[in-house]
Amino acid sequence: MALATRTDRRPSTPRTLWDSTVGKKSVMAVSGLIMLGYLVAHMFGNLKIFFGADEFNGYAHALRTLGEPFLHYEWALWAVRAVLVAAVVAHAVCAYQLSRRDLRARPVKYAHKRRRASYATRTMRWGGVILALFIVWHLLDLTTLTVNERAWAGHPYQNVLATFSTWYGNTIYIVAMAALGLHVRHGFRSAAQTLGAGNARRDRVLTFLANALALVLFAGFVSVPVAVMTGVVS
Repeated sequence: MALATRTDRRPSTPRTLWDSTVGKKSVMAVSGLIMLGYLVAHMFGNLKIFFGADEFNGYAHALRTLGEPFLHYEWALWAVRAVLVAAVVAHAVCAYQLSRRDLRARPVKYAHKRRRASYATRTMRWGGVILALFIVWHLLDLTTLTVNERAWAGHPYQNVLATFSTWYGNTIYIVAMAALGLHVRHGFRSAAQTLGAGNARRDRVLTFLANALALVLFAGFVSVPVAVMTGVVS
């Protein structure tokens, strides 16, 4: 008698992790920290605008020639962009799937209201949507220059001034940075807890770091449009 052939195969370890809630939260935590590292570096780069056009344009040029002559022009920059796109997509997909899973787990509203969460916690989802839309706008504005009517290709300093010389450019940017601050404030603590760095003793330290990071990023990024609006940078 021939042995029955098994048609069911055990899923691979990566697939098992991806399908689990813990796995998705871990992907969100790691991708979030990758984006956070980029944001800190990007903020410091933006602050070079306070040292004048030559300094800022030189910094933008250095990013495009990073790794030369071993790498071709903009290869390193595109590699960074590829990693960031992967992180953003993974973060967004996991957030959406976890949200859907949470809704399926409790289709009926609680009979008693739970303890009210912080404002940042309650706005995480909408904040994520705002940031996703802002990323698209930001790329069209200062990377492809599609929506920047007074853009001057090859002159990043002048393009930043052109963006923040309009009321809508300032409004979009500042609202997005407020959403970013709230997102970082909650997301940093969540990532630390997911990756096992959070406990009762470290809670106050993590809370302080989350608040400090959110405040520094918000202030650092918003300082540029404010400086343009007030004439400090011109």
